[in-house]
Amino acid sequence: MNDRTPRYRDIRVGSNVLRTAVWEGKGHGRPLLFFNGIGANIELIAPLAEALSDRDIIAFDAPGVGGSPAAVLPYRPWQFARMAAGILDELGYSEVDVMGVSWGGAMAQQFAFQFASRVHRLILAATSAGFFMVPGKPAALAKLAHPRRYMNPDYMLQHFEMLYGDEQDGAHGHAKRLRAPSFRGYFFQLLAGMGWTSVPFLPFLKPDTLVLAGENDQIVPLVNGRFLASLIPGSRLEIVPGGHLFLVSRAKEVIPLIRDFLDEEPARRPFARSDFAGERRFRGTRRAGAGKPRPAA
Repeated sequence: MNDRTPRYRDIRVGSNVLRTAVWEGKGHGRPLLFFNGIGANIELIAPLAEALSDRDIIAFDAPGVGGSPAAVLPYRPWQFARMAAGILDELGYSEVDVMGVSWGGAMAQQFAFQFASRVHRLILAATSAGFFMVPGKPAALAKLAHPRRYMNPDYMLQHFEMLYGDEQDGAHGHAKRLRAPSFRGYFFQLLAGMGWTSVPFLPFLKPDTLVLAGENDQIVPLVNGRFLASLIPGSRLEIVPGGHLFLVSRAKEVIPLIRDFLDEEPARRPFARSDFAGERRFRGTRRAGAGKPRPAA
């Protein structure tokens, strides 16, 4: 991975000041707008940003998370999408690729529908269609409802497997980058997702879409990824070993999938825009430094 230092900037969009980071790319890849998970600060995506060094990566802290002051009033997903669009306007980006993880995956869906002309490709990781999702294990969801895992890294490491269904590969580095959200910021994020669903507009999404789902996800079970992919025209579902934080624990396997999807030429895409492409299941080794994963038979 290349060591890249992001440029940080506070950007005002409406009544909110949003701490924003841009990792400047060293190539000509299309910029990637990243929507983070609930309570997650910008620094947590540093390994991904360093791996995708050929393109600009844009990320921001939600209100009350990381370095962004908490919002005065609750907000809805359509308002959060407008915040992201305001950031792109201020930074001078028009069309981008978009990626969202977990809660951020829901916001990425909203953004892709609301600002369709600005989205070229869409990646949805460990996420669901919102209200109609199949819930995860109660023990994991109970711990997810409180931001304690961000406030106490030892607590997060102790319950890592229960929370995320992952091995602890990369967990210590993840814990060191944590920055606790405010209670109000975390609560407003939870509130934003209540009652929201993307089901009515998923069939109308236009970007080529990659859905990534963890085989052992304790928070957003695999069936939710299948449901998303079945409703989004021309989407592809990749099932990866690991749980909710497979971007951390299985980075060596997942990042090549992301890079290949973003770099594919449209004429060489393995599916038609009008048809669901089905799914692929990858079985890679858990040992660091091993070869590329193989599609399962």
